[in-house]
Amino acid sequence: MSTQVGMDLQPGAIAQGAEVAAPVVGSRRTAVRRVLRQRSAVVGLILIGFLCFIAIFADQIANYSPTQVLIGIEPGVKPRMPPCIHILGCPADQSEHWFGLDGNVRDHFSRIVHGSRISLTVGFLTVFGSIVIGMVIGAVSGFMGGRTDNGLMRVMDMVLAFPGLLLAIVVVTILGTNLTNAMIAVSIVSIPIYARVMRASVLSVREQDYVTASRALGDSSFNIMRRRVIPNAITPLIVQGTLGVGAAVLEIAALSFLGLAAVAPQPEWGFMVGIERNQMFTSPLLVIIPGIMLTIFVLGFNLLGDGLRDAFDPRLTR
Repeated sequence: MSTQVGMDLQPGAIAQGAEVAAPVVGSRRTAVRRVLRQRSAVVGLILIGFLCFIAIFADQIANYSPTQVLIGIEPGVKPRMPPCIHILGCPADQSEHWFGLDGNVRDHFSRIVHGSRISLTVGFLTVFGSIVIGMVIGAVSGFMGGRTDNGLMRVMDMVLAFPGLLLAIVVVTILGTNLTNAMIAVSIVSIPIYARVMRASVLSVREQDYVTASRALGDSSFNIMRRRVIPNAITPLIVQGTLGVGAAVLEIAALSFLGLAAVAPQPEWGFMVGIERNQMFTSPLLVIIPGIMLTIFVLGFNLLGDGLRDAFDPRLTR
């Protein structure tokens, strides 16, 4: 008899598992389709994919090391030589430099290519650190409420009261001038933004029926927040984080322009603009090309962020 019952239950169990797994897979596919229907998201993905391709294959794309000074290696080189492209008429006996040489006689094209690695790394690590800390603060604040919420949000308001770049400059001045400290400074400045976004999302999610049911079943507050609230409240945070990558890279570039982040000979785009800013009319490519790369980077992540926001905003119908 028990064997017969077990045999009867087995198909039902399999069917139940299939019913649970199917909506998860279907929801993911639906989310991907909704994102790909947004033109801005598709364009952003193309731009980001282009930058990622350059960063991954930088060693194969670039002809020189980004820090290699060519004096004594190539004859006749001098600072800020114009571009030399053979198919455009440059003499074949001269070495090819697509974007010319910078003020320290380094290949500008190689430095631009390798700079994509720094910008992508800086952007993702900075935003990741901000999101993790901001998510914890916002989730605790929104879920606990009361004095905890009031105290945490007042601290966030104090940080937001300072201009972001000015506060980053202060933090870098205290910690020391290098790229790592600049990332920490920008991450600290960005934490209140993600904390407030997460708090607003948690305030909405915590009133849902499944959270109430978990409380009625005796689940602990920590488990409810970890298993029920945060997974369902994190989508706006991801959208904001996508937008924040471009902003973080732009702030790092601004600090590098001021000489407070990247240091020589790091091929960081903002630093490259800063050291050659006085050559705008004599060697414009040394300033314009890093600026174009920064524009592509920020534009790609902003378009992707806008597309994600439009795709996951329930108030919008497409």
